Amino acid sequence: MEVQTFDSVFDALADTPAEAANMKARSELLSALKVRVRSWSLSQAAAAGRLGITRPRLNDLLQGKLAKFSLDALVNLATASGLAVHIQIAEAA
Repeated sequence: MEVQTFDSVFDALADTPAEAANMKARSELLSALKVRVRSWSLSQAAAAGRLGITRPRLNDLLQGKLAKFSLDALVNLATASGLAVHIQIAEAA
């Protein structure tokens, strides 16, 4: 059996480099959102209201359920939370 190594876990999980990049971006946004929401020290219902989503949807976010969120949805939530999203473009290594 051949052992494979990857630059990131997303490279190992994804079928394509584009899918891996999307997963990485979503993961970074989700992590930042979790930190932001927890910093509010609000109930889940109040935090969900602040973001304009349901409490179950907020729970999915706080539980890190990456597959339930598109990149668009996470950008919208980040903006609603008061975070600024910046995209950095670079040549692939």
